[in-house]
Amino acid sequence: MVEKNGNQPQELKNSVPNRNTTYKGSEMYKVGLSSDPKELAAIEARKNREKERQSRFFNVRNRVMGVDVEALNSQVAERKLQEATERSRDAAYGTNQVQCDLVAQMLEKEEAERTRRLAKKTQEFQEQKQQLKNRREFDLWDPDRLQKEFLAHLGDRDPHCGPASLQCFSGEDLDRATCLRMQQDQFRYSLERQLQEQQRARVDEKCADTLNDQLRLGMDRRATHLAKLEESCRKAVMSAVANVNKAQVAELAERQRHEHHCEQEANLVDIQNQITSDLLTENPQVAQNPLTPHRVLPYCWKGMTPEQRAAIRKVQEVQRCEKDAQCQAKQALDAEWESQTTHFAQAAMELEQQERELCAEFQRGLGFFNQQLAKEQKAQQNYLNSVIYTNQPTTQYHLQFNTSSR
Repeated sequence: MVEKNGNQPQELKNSVPNRNTTYKGSEMYKVGLSSDPKELAAIEARKNREKERQSRFFNVRNRVMGVDVEALNSQVAERKLQEATERSRDAAYGTNQVQCDLVAQMLEKEEAERTRRLAKKTQEFQEQKQQLKNRREFDLWDPDRLQKEFLAHLGDRDPHCGPASLQCFSGEDLDRATCLRMQQDQFRYSLERQLQEQQRARVDEKCADTLNDQLRLGMDRRATHLAKLEESCRKAVMSAVANVNKAQVAELAERQRHEHHCEQEANLVDIQNQITSDLLTENPQVAQNPLTPHRVLPYCWKGMTPEQRAAIRKVQEVQRCEKDAQCQAKQALDAEWESQTTHFAQAAMELEQQERELCAEFQRGLGFFNQQLAKEQKAQQNYLNSVIYTNQPTTQYHLQFNTSSR
């Protein structure tokens, strides 16, 4: 329910939740909305700038001159200082970027040189130590393998000669000692090759580890150098920013002191002008306009003279007399209108009386005429009932009349 005055009742008001409240179970807590400190700082900075701008605008000397030269000079100085700061920051960034580019180029050159040396060493090792003919599996892909398998007859002890050649018999092995010695030599040679390859692999692994360690150390030294350069650049930028901030603070303090001094001087000049000028005097000549003597200056007018007041009173007296004459003429005119209205009312009453008499006479004539008509109608009805309509029709008559009409 809503009350007549349009307000909600107390129970409904109590039941409406607040925007800044939250419910937890059966309890209700108010939540304070914390504002952003950055936004508050921005608002405070805008207020300070607005106050400073108003102090400049409402300054008497600057307003009369029309141009705030000091503010323009301060803006130019701030702009130059900002440009110098940006140039120094850009120069520091450029120097840092050039150093980083030089270091990156040095790293790329060293990486390319290291890759080239490694490829050259790999190629030399392959050419010297990994020849195709020195491998154990050379007999598997020897291009002359087929020719070596089917050699021509070399002598009576040729192993390629079969029993049909009558040069090699079953159970005869004349080169057994040679074969065993050759096998031992080959085994020893293979073992030595394996040992050499293992030693070479260990040496290569040690060299690779040494190169990797040297590369890591170099990269660490370069990273440390880059970090030092970056730290020095950052310190230089921070020192430049600190110097700029100090200069701005000193300039702001000097400008505020100068503005306060100028404001004090302007106030003293304004007070002196107010004291020595005609603004606080009662001289009526101050309010006269030099261009139009019949007008006055509103901001210097001190009131009317006695002659002006007497002239105004004289004019008011003439206006009062004219007003009395107008009132008397108006009263005479109203009396004339009232008399004419009375005459017209009397004439209207006489006409209404005559009209009522005529209406009464007309009503009397109309009533006499109606009585005559009633008597004639009654005589005619009696004549019809007594002379003409003497025989009353029966039911038989009506039945015959209906059948004939069908």
